[in-house]
Amino acid sequence: MRFGLCCLFVKEPVSFRTTTAKVLLALPRERQLTKVSELCVTNARNLLLALATVRRLGIGAFRIMSPLFPRMTHPEVGYRLEDLPDGALILHLLEEARTFARRHDIRLSFHPDQFVVLSSPHSAVVGSSIRELAYQGMLAEAVGAEVINIHGGGVYGDKGQALERLAAVFPDLPESVRSRLTLENDDVSYTVRDLLPICERLSLPLVYDVHHHRCNPDGLSVEEATDLAGETWQAVGREEYCHLSSPRAGWGGGNPKPHADYIDPADLPECWRGREMTVDVEAKAKELAVVRLMSELGRGAGP
Repeated sequence: MRFGLCCLFVKEPVSFRTTTAKVLLALPRERQLTKVSELCVTNARNLLLALATVRRLGIGAFRIMSPLFPRMTHPEVGYRLEDLPDGALILHLLEEARTFARRHDIRLSFHPDQFVVLSSPHSAVVGSSIRELAYQGMLAEAVGAEVINIHGGGVYGDKGQALERLAAVFPDLPESVRSRLTLENDDVSYTVRDLLPICERLSLPLVYDVHHHRCNPDGLSVEEATDLAGETWQAVGREEYCHLSSPRAGWGGGNPKPHADYIDPADLPECWRGREMTVDVEAKAKELAVVRLMSELGRGAGP
């Protein structure tokens, strides 16, 4: 079992920069491109630093933040790498990240923001979702990430029809996205049982979030859900991916959905122990939470 860190650090000196469309719109186009080029170089360098840091901490997977290249798909201030003054340097830095991750067996993934909804009945939403996924597919190819994970989206009054819309859009996605796309059960709408048929039909692996399953049960036990999700990964010859978090208010009362700062080791399913899988730790304390969990499970925090 390898544990993964999600996007950011709270103590280690690793950070990523961003900007807003409002800031960029106040600039002439040439200055826009210069500004985002500088941001992309900084973030590509810090991605390398992030990978070196997770390796030092003994963390085996890293989820790359979606806006690594800020506002790249924005309809007014968007850009392509080839538009940027430092485009060649940025590609070189991404290749270095790919080489480092491969050499040290660090598994990489993306998890697009909630506005990426392929099941939406609104063509504009689907169109912007495809553009965002294409951007992340480009990044995933460049750095060697193998997973772009999304949720089913809204129900829109008919869960079956919503998933059919997602299935209809799937062939239109770039190959860089289709070959990496995964679906995850959520804590409101789509359960493991809901997603399994479309995952099997489209040969999409299912990322099993055990916290979401506990909040939004579907009659499957944790062990059954783990095994069924695992079969979707086995079908494509890849290591299973799961998500783990603990409720901030505990399971005894209050809203169990918000994530806690750290993981309660009791929330790690017993059936996961000793299993070959990647577990992304979704906790507010970020790398501190991953290192503490590994230590509490007796794995230590060294490389």
